Amino acid sequence: MKILASYNIKGGVGKTATAVNLAHVAAAQGARVLVVDLDPQGAASFYFRVKPKIKGGGKGLVTGKHDLEDLIKGTDHDRLDLIPADFSFRNLDLLLDAEKKSEKRLRKLLRPLSGTYDICMLDCPPSVSLVSEAVFHAADALLVPLIPTTLSIRTYEQLVAFRKDEKLKDLKLLPFFSMVDRRKAMHREIVEGFPDRHPEVLSTQIPYASVVERMGVERAPLGAFAPRTAAAAAYETLWADVRKRVG
Repeated sequence: MKILASYNIKGGVGKTATAVNLAHVAAAQGARVLVVDLDPQGAASFYFRVKPKIKGGGKGLVTGKHDLEDLIKGTDHDRLDLIPADFSFRNLDLLLDAEKKSEKRLRKLLRPLSGTYDICMLDCPPSVSLVSEAVFHAADALLVPLIPTTLSIRTYEQLVAFRKDEKLKDLKLLPFFSMVDRRKAMHREIVEGFPDRHPEVLSTQIPYASVVERMGVERAPLGAFAPRTAAAAAYETLWADVRKRVG
């Protein structure tokens, strides 16, 4: 089972849209996919029409009193399941802090699911915390959506530095540009110049599109309600790029 995390220190860059749409594309192509919604806001759970509450809340999850299999919910989409968020996840840092080897706790919890799923997609809150450290130790790769702005690029540089400081050399970083508006000179300049400093950037760009915002209205991935749009096609291409990198 490959564990992928949609993550960025900065909020509002399209993390949940990435997790939801790539999970849906992968499942549509035949993979068995589990989405784990780690964000207490529960946006991924909302998109998949699953109530954002789990038995035992964050405490039951971290302490292992409840098996992850007991928390899994089906979605409206074939081969795609979800562990929904819970508002108690806002306290996950405190709960992890009370556990031994907290940075390895998430990977240990997910390991028993490797025979059931091909892909586990983590939708992460925007922070650098014990939760994100647990994600870094659990994931095979971080999918990092970047808006082509100075502040967004700065947060990516911080993430690169953090990975180096923590010696997480086995963790792949897969940045890509999201919400790209090529009518803006700054967007064009940043998109074109970024690969010179970061050759690891994926070539696919997700365009700025109102149809992505409609996911909240339709409560569904793009492939379910707008499969012929440019944005839906971009996520399909992005998934192909990700597969080449992670195997």
